[in-house]
Amino acid sequence: MASSDVKPKSVSRAKKWSEEIENLYRFQQAGYRDEVEYKQVKQVSMVDRWPETGYVKKLQRRDNTFYYYNKQRECDDKEVHKVKVYAY
Repeated sequence: MASSDVKPKSVSRAKKWSEEIENLYRFQQAGYRDEVEYKQVKQVSMVDRWPETGYVKKLQRRDNTFYYYNKQRECDDKEVHKVKVYAY
């Protein structure tokens, strides 16, 4: 994944909540497909995460403003179907 133009091969919608879906929800709220795209665009090697839960803590949007997230789950069951899961 060192290439700067990594593209997903397929996409599907999330069916039920998991920790992976929670983090994807946070990346997609900030305007990115997933962690891979965020690291490519922002040229960072690490993403700020809550040590207790491992969920994403803070993301910088494309317009350079920040999203700050709680330690607890933020993706409600009614939002789960909106999350896109990309396969590489």
